[in-house]
Amino acid sequence: MLRVGYIGLGLMGKSIARNILKAGFPVVVHNRSRAAVDELVAEGAIAASSPAEVAQQVDIVFTNLPDSPDVEKVALDEEKGIVAGAHPGLIYVDNSTIKPASARMIAAALKEKGVLALDAPVSGGDIGAKNGTLTIMVGGEAEALETVMPVFQAMGKTVTHVGEAGAGQVAKAANQIMVAAQMVAMGELLVFSKKAGVDPKKVVDAIKGGAAQCWSLDVKPPRLFDGNRNPGFKAYMQLKDMGIVLDTAKEYDIPISAAEENTKLFRQMIEFGMGELDNSAVVGVIEKLAGVGILD
Repeated sequence: MLRVGYIGLGLMGKSIARNILKAGFPVVVHNRSRAAVDELVAEGAIAASSPAEVAQQVDIVFTNLPDSPDVEKVALDEEKGIVAGAHPGLIYVDNSTIKPASARMIAAALKEKGVLALDAPVSGGDIGAKNGTLTIMVGGEAEALETVMPVFQAMGKTVTHVGEAGAGQVAKAANQIMVAAQMVAMGELLVFSKKAGVDPKKVVDAIKGGAAQCWSLDVKPPRLFDGNRNPGFKAYMQLKDMGIVLDTAKEYDIPISAAEENTKLFRQMIEFGMGELDNSAVVGVIEKLAGVGILD
């Protein structure tokens, strides 16, 4: 049985680690704050005091961290990082959303130490993480993916090998372009309907069976109509991901004017103090601009 390590037990990481544990894999966990570690230890996981200590004990070590600098530090710190605990045959998998360039750099640095790396960002939010139905986009060597696949199957329903190192992160950035567009469009259509004097609930019912149908329109409006804007995926993380999109587009000279406009609305969310809300709560910015709330 593969021994698995998981570092970063946030909104999604804790649920992913729990599903790996439920699938029967021995799991070693580490997190900056202790509460999530204690919770999983009570369910059968083993606690470690550093990323290096996790790496020493496992065959595959995962990370799920906020941003590129965090992943780089946890993976490559020579004293307490994964590289400090590296051993022959270790495979590193990153579930974070980071810059493709960072993923490639980390993979190259670890390969010099005999560690194969996969960048494997996920999509599906907290619901997908809890239910083990995530979409997993993988960059890196097929040999490593073959070994990790049984663990991926405990995490998600769709695993796609997109290409070499960094390709998974390119796919995730592309995913976030679409997610941002859907969240903004959904917010606009809800406010548009309300201010034009039509019940937005009935509008959603009318259009979601046609060409407008998408995951966002199926899942998010019921929560918004209940007044629930608590996060499945926090708005400030959506903004961070859009920063990755914009930086990568600049690197390759790619025109993405719609993504740039959508990013402005998520930036306004942070300015309005909405950063901890769900990314679908971008409707709140549109409500402010329109002077009407969808529940008014």
